[in-house]
Amino acid sequence: MSFDTAYEALADAQDDSRWAFGTGFADPLSGVDTTLPSGMDGAELSAYCLMLGDDALIFSHRLQEWCTNAPELEDEVAIANIGLDLLGQARLLLARAGKADGSERSEDSYAFFRAEHEFRNVRLAELPRGDFGRLIALLLVFSTWRLALLQRLRDSRDPVLAAIATKGVKEVAYHRDYAAQWAVRLGDGTEFSHERMQAGLNEIWPYVGELFASHPVEVSVGVDPASLREEFDDVLAQVCSAATLDVPEVPARAGVSGRTGRDGVHTEAMGYLLAELQSVARAYPDATW
Repeated sequence: MSFDTAYEALADAQDDSRWAFGTGFADPLSGVDTTLPSGMDGAELSAYCLMLGDDALIFSHRLQEWCTNAPELEDEVAIANIGLDLLGQARLLLARAGKADGSERSEDSYAFFRAEHEFRNVRLAELPRGDFGRLIALLLVFSTWRLALLQRLRDSRDPVLAAIATKGVKEVAYHRDYAAQWAVRLGDGTEFSHERMQAGLNEIWPYVGELFASHPVEVSVGVDPASLREEFDDVLAQVCSAATLDVPEVPARAGVSGRTGRDGVHTEAMGYLLAELQSVARAYPDATW
């Protein structure tokens, strides 16, 4: 059967062998008991899973922008795999969100058919791509924070969320190690690499405080992010010391009337990111992805 465009072919996905990764992916939680634990509010659990899922989805999209742009082939593979790990976490978390509140909304629906103000990711995850030093700074901060969070979520009252966290800990531990090694290599390398690594940290640091701001939903059904700050600071201090870098002392980036990413308030970069992420799905809403 012939098609005028590849997108028309996607919309008629009867023969999955035409596509490298297939189409019509099954529910990632298929066969999993998604019954809510006694006393847990489904709407709050759904909102929390959206927060964590959006963090992973949006940062994963930023990482894929490094395909063909990394300094070495080995790093092309490493960064792509880190992005895929986060995309896998996003799939599970967004699917859990749809089960938790009873809406049965799919992961695709959450990813492709929400408006900017409906996304709940921290603003750090959406920051536009800079140079390699900035990427390493972003990855180091994001993975250090997320690893501390997932480690505590292994004890979640929701067994599904606990299982997702347990799997994610193994992945994000590698993400943090990869970023830390590069931070030391750049920071304690040449004068220029040190300058770019320090500049990357300085540029993103205004968004670090938001990672530890306590949102009522997080405190209610998840992990209070404020409890992660001490561990985060200890890890960053060790890495920066080994890398001969200074932990930045810059003011936090304010939100809008106190509202930030967890409240659906984002940076200018978010709209452009979503325009790219969602463009094909919105143009062909009946296609199977």
